[in-house]
Amino acid sequence: MCLVFLHVLVCPQSFTITISGSHTNEEMNEGLSKTIPSFVRKESMPSLSVFVGKNVSDQVMLIGDIAVPYGLQNADPCTARSCLWPKAKDGNVYVPYRISNQYSQREKCIIKKGLKSFAKCTCVRFIPANCKRQRNFLDIKSDKGCYSYLGRQEGPQVVSLEREGCVYQSTIQHELLHALGFKHEQSRSDRDLHVRILLRNVDPQRYGSLRKVNTNNLGTPYDYNSVMHYGRYAFSRNGQPTIVPIPNPNVCIGRATEMSANDILRVNRLYKCGMFLQWVESI
Repeated sequence: MCLVFLHVLVCPQSFTITISGSHTNEEMNEGLSKTIPSFVRKESMPSLSVFVGKNVSDQVMLIGDIAVPYGLQNADPCTARSCLWPKAKDGNVYVPYRISNQYSQREKCIIKKGLKSFAKCTCVRFIPANCKRQRNFLDIKSDKGCYSYLGRQEGPQVVSLEREGCVYQSTIQHELLHALGFKHEQSRSDRDLHVRILLRNVDPQRYGSLRKVNTNNLGTPYDYNSVMHYGRYAFSRNGQPTIVPIPNPNVCIGRATEMSANDILRVNRLYKCGMFLQWVESI
């Protein structure tokens, strides 16, 4: 579970965020411009504070790919409030969603596949929202880049999957895990035992995006294969590595194409998924 933040004030009238996406997190973070020429490097994503809504109370800050209500940027949004989605009497966790008509049918199918992937191995069920009856739901749309709020919010909450670069299984699962309350792997409280952050190579405006935070690791080990792990060049200012595994610097990071066994186990432990939890822990 991890968290990454980003900030710089901009005028509320207009803004642009360019975030690349790819089949793997490593590609998403390192920006393989030669093999994916149409994508913009994720590291080039500017740090912004953007105004969302009609009044100042609606101001939202993007930190990394996590949207944080203004005023909570220095707090853990999941301890500052209850961030879990409620559990139903049948033991499942139903998370309503709405997919924007901005997407093609093919893109909608890819997104729905990512949503359904959670039902195969957890008690989380993403279900189409009845917007007249359900106040809290995920509003999946093609906004500026790939981002999500951390955990459940009040009212519709945006999960942005920009059409160019974000509609891939790993990215969809990554942002949905944020919406369920999970942070980035390299931000774990015990990360210094497993990776070294090379701040000399990090864009100074992005230091906050690679900070360590207090996390409930749910009794699971650090996972280089987590879909929540960034690649080794994330937020680099000079093309040099910013995240280096230790003790073996050659370990692959950020290459997940789907949730790892640990990602799945954490969902089941956090949401107390009963039968699924027993099944996953027995593997």
